[in-house]
Amino acid sequence: MLPLLLASSSPYRRELLERLRLPFSWASPDIDEQRLIEEPALDLVKRLAREKAQALADSHPGHLIIGSDQVAVLGEQILGKPHTFERACEQLLAASGNHVTFLTGLALLNSATGHCQVDCVPFTVNMRELDLPRIERYLRAEQPYDCAGSFKAEGLGVSLFQSTHGVDATSLIGLPLIRLVDMLLTEGVNLP
Repeated sequence: MLPLLLASSSPYRRELLERLRLPFSWASPDIDEQRLIEEPALDLVKRLAREKAQALADSHPGHLIIGSDQVAVLGEQILGKPHTFERACEQLLAASGNHVTFLTGLALLNSATGHCQVDCVPFTVNMRELDLPRIERYLRAEQPYDCAGSFKAEGLGVSLFQSTHGVDATSLIGLPLIRLVDMLLTEGVNLP
């Protein structure tokens, strides 16, 4: 098996990848993550996942490189990482009683052959009706300012959900393992 490299500095993605019990290393790709003018969210996450993997190809020849990117979409609006308490409050108030779709782009690049598989895995969260005091309590408890949509699904953020819909719950956290396993099998990686 070629060495596996995760093109991400995200601790959440590393924790997910550890579930597959495959040895891997990780490195942070240095790419411009700006959205192109009028670029649909689906195209954005697929492009960024591919670019993250490709950014490390020259420095890691002979590797299987995993790139991933995620956005949260509320209606037609892309919700980024809030970075601040105030912005997180705004995002969660807007999401209250609505559904938020998480689009997670995934790429697996074989840097030896140049073969790159790219896909997007959607996952939808239906949010509970949330009032400002509940949102503020949640934000103070978990501080999810580095998470698209302003919550951590793997933590207390699940208390904000009414229901979820999707084929791979790990895509909600940022790395769709079911689809990744398909891609790894295509590259000849043996998994139990």
